[in-house]
Amino acid sequence: MPRSPVLRILIVIAGVLVMALASAWLWLDSLFEVPGTRTVPSIAGEVGAQSVLAVFAHPDDEQSVTGLLIRAQTRDGAVTRMITATRGEAGTPLPQVSRMEELGIIRHAEVLKNGWALGLEEQEVWDYPDGGLPDADFEVYVARLMERMQAWQPDLVVTFWPESGLSWHPDHRTAGRGATEAVRRLRELDPDNAPRAIAYILAPPRMMAQFGGETGQLIVDNQPAPNLQMPGEAWAKVRGWQIHASQRDYLQHAYGFPTQVIYGLYDKEHYYLVEF
Repeated sequence: MPRSPVLRILIVIAGVLVMALASAWLWLDSLFEVPGTRTVPSIAGEVGAQSVLAVFAHPDDEQSVTGLLIRAQTRDGAVTRMITATRGEAGTPLPQVSRMEELGIIRHAEVLKNGWALGLEEQEVWDYPDGGLPDADFEVYVARLMERMQAWQPDLVVTFWPESGLSWHPDHRTAGRGATEAVRRLRELDPDNAPRAIAYILAPPRMMAQFGGETGQLIVDNQPAPNLQMPGEAWAKVRGWQIHASQRDYLQHAYGFPTQVIYGLYDKEHYYLVEF
């Protein structure tokens, strides 16, 4: 039986819509790619690290390096640890799951729970004020980081690029600056027992330039081009936002797409790796 003209028109419209959606998906996916960047299975494996320390500012910052932490532990057999400088008490709950005066307690618990899920051997949550890390005594902060690095002997430190902080947050930039300075001083004191590499997590530059507004462009202008990228273990990032229940809707609020859709596109982690 021949198709009616209306049915033929509907089929054509459906085909056009499918092609348009596919084109939009491919375009969005391209914004999360950095052409020419070498892909490796694991940053820790690339440098032969058997001990990894992540240095961040807030609960949920570790979501940016889920792939590195999981693969270091499961693929390379490395011990992974993390320091979070603040309890995140000044954040915005998305959604609100507690009284505001208890947000720091809730987020403290969330990062410990997610750290366990990521296989961290040890983690510490320090008591610097959320939003106040740049105002803290920098020398004391660096000394505390050095003490933990001397005790834990990480081969690889992962942190924020000090000039951009992944999101331009002052706490992020200070965390990156402190970790970098701690490694520098330890290498001057005892290079044989100091970290051998720093991996700086970077934002996808094309995506930030397209959707990040003025802040996004600042980030792009103040971070280096990545020299390595690796799988991001998107499934664990989705799980992590469920664990960080007080921040569960953060990505959709910030970028307008559901978390699962974003990680369907943002499936790699981009790093600037410095080896000594």
